[in-house]
Amino acid sequence: MKIIGHLINGAIVTDGTRTQDVFNPSTGEVAKQVALAGKARVEDAIAAAQAAFPAWRNTPPLKRARVMYRFKQLLEEHAEEICRLIGEEHGKIAHDAMGELTRGIENVEYACGVPELLKGEHSKNVGPAIDSWSEFQPLGVVAGITPFNFPAMVPLWMYPMAIACGNCFVLKPSERDPGSTLYIAQLLMEAGLPAGVINVVNGDKEAVDTLLDDPRVQAVSFVGSTPVAEYIYARASANGKRCQALGGAKNHAILLPDADMDNAVSALTGAAFGSSGERCMALSVAVAVGDAAAEAFIEKMKAQMQSLKVGAFNDKRNDFGPVITRAHMEKVVGYINSAEEQGAEIVVDGRHPSVPGFDNGFFVGGTLIDRVTPDMLCYREEIFGPVLLVVRVATMQQAMELIDAHEYGNGTCIFTRDGEAARYFSDNIQVGMVGINVPLPVPVAYHSFGGWKRSLFGDLYAYGPDAVRFYTRRKTITQRWPSAGVREGVQFAFPS
Repeated sequence: MKIIGHLINGAIVTDGTRTQDVFNPSTGEVAKQVALAGKARVEDAIAAAQAAFPAWRNTPPLKRARVMYRFKQLLEEHAEEICRLIGEEHGKIAHDAMGELTRGIENVEYACGVPELLKGEHSKNVGPAIDSWSEFQPLGVVAGITPFNFPAMVPLWMYPMAIACGNCFVLKPSERDPGSTLYIAQLLMEAGLPAGVINVVNGDKEAVDTLLDDPRVQAVSFVGSTPVAEYIYARASANGKRCQALGGAKNHAILLPDADMDNAVSALTGAAFGSSGERCMALSVAVAVGDAAAEAFIEKMKAQMQSLKVGAFNDKRNDFGPVITRAHMEKVVGYINSAEEQGAEIVVDGRHPSVPGFDNGFFVGGTLIDRVTPDMLCYREEIFGPVLLVVRVATMQQAMELIDAHEYGNGTCIFTRDGEAARYFSDNIQVGMVGINVPLPVPVAYHSFGGWKRSLFGDLYAYGPDAVRFYTRRKTITQRWPSAGVREGVQFAFPS
């Protein structure tokens, strides 16, 4: 059986005593195994990165950018193979995997502009013959810890910009679907990156804790669940590291009575059920303002969902695939059961769908649940599955209060034709990413991604302009060249 190894100092390493099964979620069968790195193996990767750093930081930004240009080209040339690996290990349908990869490539394109992005500021004659300027210098060895749901895109949020800024990187991807992540890192090596600048170690908590504790690692970027994000942020910060840790979400869509309900239904169908709902920006709660809006939405959504197709990744006719593991499938079904037990109405039931030929796959069908209340377990917690909840309120203000009261503040949107209402909503809602008639307000690569409240720990968002700040330190330099032979008097007052 194939064993997925680590990439350390330019070489694939597979030796070790611990492995973990990698499943094909569509079939429920073990397809591969992944080597799990212990403390010593992770330290090897850190050492390789540290050794490569002096030469890489002194490589001109334009030459670093040229590596990224070649990397982008290779990603496009090998897109089909990357998407196949994502499908085999994650279960994502081919068209969805291609969308993920495309958004990742956009971040590589943004990193290609690093010579412009690293330009500092310069002021001449801040004092008599005194000049002052700022530079953005790399940190050194930095690390990323990424989730299973976007094995291509989320790592590409991190290391292209980190490396383009002159850092060396150690990536710890999800051990559930590591194949595409490792393959992409190998393409970066093929693009001309020197050995040691990018390293990939697969592992579990032991690997994560090693990255968090090792003093050679200067910064850690994480995407995953909120409990783990909070743990990583606290431990990294306690060890003096810069950290951004993106956590969970419970994203709401407000449906005002004047909304274009047909378009809202189409938008929310993709946003709620695409990628089996395993997105931190998935729309999982529709907040209908007024019973008339709720009834219209339910009727149209129920009809729309009759055509939803769940199945294996390699059939492009399918809309979404399985969830990542059997345990997660059972967890999602448990949330649906709890909603029913607590008095909600199961309008469309996706528990245990029939997928001919894939009886052992980890499938949950699209599920629509009406009359959900904020005290229910299915509302309070992130389900991370193809489940859309409907909450009914009387006013837009009640809808906003509901959203603001939730512990998560990742993404939200509103469907309306009223510009005044939309502007009030976007100005006042306590959420980090807002859509107006846009269900998945994921910023493009030249903006930055991040939520509020318990959806983000740290001050800087992921990718975009914030990534340049996260992966560099500002240094300000002030210089003066006194005239030769002129002796200046001693000054004790603070210079001004």
